Amino acid sequence: MRVGVSGYYGFQNAGDEAILEAIVHEIKARGHEAVVFSHNPGETAQRYGVEAVKRTQPLEVWKALGTLDLLLSGGGGLLQDKTSSLSLWYYLTILGLARRRGKPVYVFNQSLGPLSKRGEQRVRRALRGVSCFFRDEGSLEYGRKLGLEVHLGADPALLLAPPPVEREPNMVVLVPKYGTEEATANLHKLADRLRVEGYEVVILALQPGFDEPVLEKFSSFTRELAWDPRRVSYLLAQAGYVISVRLHGAILAAAAGTPFAGIAYDPKVAGFCRDAGAVYVDLPGDPDLLASAVLTQRQPNWSAIETMKTRARSSFDRVLSSRPQGRVQRSR
Repeated sequence: MRVGVSGYYGFQNAGDEAILEAIVHEIKARGHEAVVFSHNPGETAQRYGVEAVKRTQPLEVWKALGTLDLLLSGGGGLLQDKTSSLSLWYYLTILGLARRRGKPVYVFNQSLGPLSKRGEQRVRRALRGVSCFFRDEGSLEYGRKLGLEVHLGADPALLLAPPPVEREPNMVVLVPKYGTEEATANLHKLADRLRVEGYEVVILALQPGFDEPVLEKFSSFTRELAWDPRRVSYLLAQAGYVISVRLHGAILAAAAGTPFAGIAYDPKVAGFCRDAGAVYVDLPGDPDLLASAVLTQRQPNWSAIETMKTRARSSFDRVLSSRPQGRVQRSR
């Protein structure tokens, strides 16, 4: 079976690349082929051993959709119009084109929102009759309120196997995000406090071409900029604790079995931490509370995280276990 995967892929964003790596692995493990719609199809094809298509070339996309057995829209935070209404339009358009070609489609392990009222209307219309797997309880409830056909899944990156690395209890990794200036300032206060307490502090940024300015704020600390999810997973598995603004700093820490806390710049961060039973604070972040989490080794609910991993595997089983039958009704 040929499975299309549509998301924010090929942009060297560690979180989205972690999602893609997990999705491709699960597709291949079930004996299927992945076709990825990517910003950089050459790099994506070489890196993951898949067929890849330029995501913004309409003719290529249309042709590729015709060769698929089904399309997964996701994972990630694609169904939102906070960053751009054009982004929401793009992902709903790809989904709609697949339906026009008679292909079964799934919203797959995404978050839902934030959405404007107009965005909600567009989502309701575009996803009528579509099975939607959401990766957190908050998105599931939001989907219900919009009248969508909802199922609870989990972020696919939770299924990435942690690397065999020895943990360093005295190492704390802080994951900032450019554009959250107040959070960056409070992370710096936290880093200073942890260094005084005798911790080794590492600043890890996850998106080249975007996060460089925030790294400059931490010039006196060990710093790294990495978009390869394997390198990110290695560093997070090595750490004794992780504090992350970015969602996948927390998710990849959870996958590696490293305790973590989040700074919720977006509802998806709060949603994951809440479901995982982990400490989180809203922007701009409370450095004293976060320092306390590290010093007391506050743990997430590891049983809840294992349940999330089970849900992630189950979502793949549900959509890939059998060949889709027949054609779907076209959206209007």
